[in-house]
Amino acid sequence: MTLQHQPTTAHRSVQHALRVLELVARRGTGVTDDELARHTALPPARLAPLLRMLLREGYVEQLADGAYVTGAALTRLGSAAERGHALREKLQSTLVGLRDSIGAAVYVSRYVDGEIRVLTVADGPGTPKVNEWVDFRVAGHACAVGKSLLGQLDVAARRDHLARHKMPRLTSRTITNERVLLTKLAAQAPTVPVLDIQEYAVGTVCAAVPVTAGSAVGCLALSLPVERAHRLREAAETLNRKAAPVLLSLAI
Repeated sequence: MTLQHQPTTAHRSVQHALRVLELVARRGTGVTDDELARHTALPPARLAPLLRMLLREGYVEQLADGAYVTGAALTRLGSAAERGHALREKLQSTLVGLRDSIGAAVYVSRYVDGEIRVLTVADGPGTPKVNEWVDFRVAGHACAVGKSLLGQLDVAARRDHLARHKMPRLTSRTITNERVLLTKLAAQAPTVPVLDIQEYAVGTVCAAVPVTAGSAVGCLALSLPVERAHRLREAAETLNRKAAPVLLSLAI
């Protein structure tokens, strides 16, 4: 399986964040803003918000003298014994923050062993999750999650998936023609959110953006009741801009 990787804003932010974390970890006694700027070649306008995000997510801590050291969240994710539990907790915490700031149910999904898998979801009374009336694993052709994940695979892997999972009509808007779907996936820009306008379920609209780390294909998604469909594109763009913490958690 070959991935169709192209850099997104979130990917670039994560690459910079990983470089910062590497420098912080290497200097156990602390590293200053000036030293980070010098070694990463990042301008202050880019480094400052990056450090704020790392502080907020618990990946770094700031000492009294202003220097940065490794934070508790990074230590836990870096531990082989704790990584699985720590990753689930970190993703859930990050999703709750995204849910509250965007005002929508938010999901993290991955493509694992040829199947679509939703890892975790953050929803609430005012932000209901989509009713999974058809298993997401067999609805990749219809839902934003599935189309985002399939769009990150090469054509052979997409065809293999569709050969194993047929394309039933779930609503009047569902794409059921393989050629049409493959054409749409090929034309989808990686920096533009994938949308699902009642293709999976009547009454729900969704959007998804890629959060692929290394060889693992993933996506971050949201869903809204159809009466809030007018918010979908704006919410999707916000999700895209705020994807970096999720991608970073998966990449560490």
